Amino acid sequence: MTPGKALLYLIVALVLFFLAVPNFIVAPISFSPTSVLEFPPRGFSLKWYDKYFTQPGWLAATFTSFYVAFLTVIVSLAVGSAAAYGIVRGDFPGKRLLNSFFLFPIIIPSLLTAIAIFRLFSYLGWTGTTFGFVLGHSVLAVPFVITIMTASFRGIDVSVENAARNLGANRIRTVLHVTVPMAMPGFLSAGLFAFLVSFDELLIALFLSSPRVSTLPKRLWEGIQLEIDPSLAAVSTILVLISLAVLVAAGLIKRKLEAK
Repeated sequence: MTPGKALLYLIVALVLFFLAVPNFIVAPISFSPTSVLEFPPRGFSLKWYDKYFTQPGWLAATFTSFYVAFLTVIVSLAVGSAAAYGIVRGDFPGKRLLNSFFLFPIIIPSLLTAIAIFRLFSYLGWTGTTFGFVLGHSVLAVPFVITIMTASFRGIDVSVENAARNLGANRIRTVLHVTVPMAMPGFLSAGLFAFLVSFDELLIALFLSSPRVSTLPKRLWEGIQLEIDPSLAAVSTILVLISLAVLVAAGLIKRKLEAK
């Protein structure tokens, strides 16, 4: 192994260690038998997980997060994929400027985006609603979908689409039966990003939540302010496990799609 490759492996290992250490600390704390956040814990107990599964507030917030994330995936994939296809296949003035405009939610600080969404949705009466959550999260997710789907569509040979058109298929039929199947791995990756963006989002949730509609990150934030005990570590561990499960499932599905 060359020194350069060894240095690269060392850097990757350090980055992975830095990212994983918080989880390795939080997870053991969630099994503590005491009500104090301490590491390492003095014993083993599942009572904090029992608290999560028996309190309606936690379960309702979890269901809301899943529901909002699922709808966000649908909306952001529909909007972002259409925009990406227009950017890649379209030929019109200002295309680069439009592409840059779509990336604004990534460039602008998230707090400013959340405040702007809150002011607009307050005027429209959409705060504290599932509809408002889905639109707000879609604003953050669409730029990632556009970025991924733009690369995916550019990787598709346009001659395949032209061949379908020459054989009598119209534009819509060509897109549905040729372009979409070939871009399916890209759709899966974009949908995964959209799901994770929505499921873990906190800032917009702080502004849009109501007693009736609240997501899991918002409920966790309230818990940090009101009740500092290992139940917070248990919820954090569950969040990580859900994200890992989604990543693994998406990776397996993507591998099967690419193997076809």
